[in-house]
Amino acid sequence: MSDINLTRAAWVKSSYSQQGGDCIEVAPGFAGVLPVRDSKDPSGPALVFPVEAWRSFVSAVRAAEFGAV
Repeated sequence: MSDINLTRAAWVKSSYSQQGGDCIEVAPGFAGVLPVRDSKDPSGPALVFPVEAWRSFVSAVRAAEFGAV
């Protein structure tokens, strides 16, 4: 996954960021992976997750498997 060039990535900010908080941005459109970065630091590093791993994480968050946030 380290060969992914994100210089032309079309970043999309989480809808939760519009509620006054800083959140994450994702860059859809990469086969099999989802780049994720901190919306407060768009020039900073991005993490790249396999799509299925990201879906599992989001499902676990929605199901409150990590406790109250």
